[in-house]
Amino acid sequence: MITVQKLSEEEIAQRGIRDWPVWEKEASEFPWEYDSKEMCYILAGKICVTPEGGDPVSIEAGDYVEFAKGLKCTWTILEDVRKHYQFE
Repeated sequence: MITVQKLSEEEIAQRGIRDWPVWEKEASEFPWEYDSKEMCYILAGKICVTPEGGDPVSIEAGDYVEFAKGLKCTWTILEDVRKHYQFE
């Protein structure tokens, strides 16, 4: 399961998101499987994540996204991505 939402600056600060590590990746496509829940905040870029057997989910700068543990998907990075991330 993938959830996408917008957070206020206050919510970003409360969660400590700006202190999370940063991950960057150029435009590309690759399969991915989550062995733990990931929470991330997209700083730049555009991504289409397609869950195995599901519909594509569009993600862009300013989105807060949660990827469920066990999710199998394909990442298609349409524009170079930069994100804060944290695993649970």
